[in-house]
Amino acid sequence: MNFDLVVVGGGPAGMAAALEAYNNGIKSIAIVERDVEPGGILQQCIHNGFGLHVFKEELTGPEYAQRFINMTKDTEIKYFLDTIVLDIAQDKTLTVMNSKQGIFELKAKAIVLAMGCRERTRSGIGIAGDRPSGVFTAGAAQRYINIEGQMVGKKVIILGSGDIGMIMARRIVLEGGEVIAVVARSSFPKGLTRNVVQCLDHYNIPMWYSHNIVGIYGKERVEKVVVAECDKKTKAVIPGTEKEYACDTVLLSVGLIPENELSRQVGIKIDRKTSGPVVTESMETSMEGVFACGNVVHVHDLVDFVTEESRKAGKNAALYIKGEITKNSQPNTFKVAGGLSYAVPHMFRPENLGDKFDILMRVDRVFGKCYLVVTEGGKELGRYKKPFLTPGEMIKLTVPSSIFKGMAGKEIGITVEPEEEK
Repeated sequence: MNFDLVVVGGGPAGMAAALEAYNNGIKSIAIVERDVEPGGILQQCIHNGFGLHVFKEELTGPEYAQRFINMTKDTEIKYFLDTIVLDIAQDKTLTVMNSKQGIFELKAKAIVLAMGCRERTRSGIGIAGDRPSGVFTAGAAQRYINIEGQMVGKKVIILGSGDIGMIMARRIVLEGGEVIAVVARSSFPKGLTRNVVQCLDHYNIPMWYSHNIVGIYGKERVEKVVVAECDKKTKAVIPGTEKEYACDTVLLSVGLIPENELSRQVGIKIDRKTSGPVVTESMETSMEGVFACGNVVHVHDLVDFVTEESRKAGKNAALYIKGEITKNSQPNTFKVAGGLSYAVPHMFRPENLGDKFDILMRVDRVFGKCYLVVTEGGKELGRYKKPFLTPGEMIKLTVPSSIFKGMAGKEIGITVEPEEEK
């Protein structure tokens, strides 16, 4: 089957990209989604807090997803549900498979990768002890409770201060369970501040900073865990601080990893720090005509930011199909320092930016009052004051595109200059 555009992933990123391409004149579009319905992870996120930026109102995850599902129903966009992409060839032919049609091919003029991310599991962090039942990732527990209607445990301890872990701490309490604590290796939360307040503080759930679970024990079901204090700088366990806690369930919220097996398979260049594709200002990857957006590029805090980024990818995929993307100049690249972990997009051509340019970043530690400073060749291009920066909240820095006028093939520096560091 031939399509102008094939979008891999039917979550909020994929649907937003497909709709934006459709609204920019591309009518032959297919969305390939491995689940039995579109919506992605939002279908199990029944809490509110979504949509404040995009729809200017507060929605639950399923409500947010349904808005986009309804919008695609009014178009000619075709869904392939319960369908897995096995391979992407250099000529943009996708080999896909489902139980109804078997193995078949979709030929595209352009592709948008919107596969989202996956959770890091116990094997990825190496907790010692037994291998009993009762150990879940926070996302798996969320699906069991919110979609399958199954309670995961009665007495729970959660490792990791990510957003899903904090949200699930509240959910466990609301369903009648007990949460001993949320255990965080770091000395600060890795999730949004609002989740610390709304999910933990409001429910009197303690957060143990600079602690780690060093052992999980039980014969058939989890019976106890061992928690120890960590050094604040090295995060190494401090001997002699171990304590045992009886519980029947452990939830792991220890990081999200962009889902890029397909990207690596086709040879797309991956950024080591984000674990996502290296992208240009148009969200195009190192493979011409293949774009990427959302959590497959880098892990976002808010689905609203995923939507904004995905609309950019969809619009530029449409421009590519119509032959309207400009590639006249050598792209500029970003180099981050002074506490910044990464900047997305990784490279850009000023002629494609418009009036304003959004740069998305994260810091690797907590800063109080500080400045984000943009430079080129030692010359300061812009200085932007920030009251507070934390790794748990993505930075969206909007700069006037005019500061990059006439630049091509330059290395643009971005650094944090703190007034005070916490």
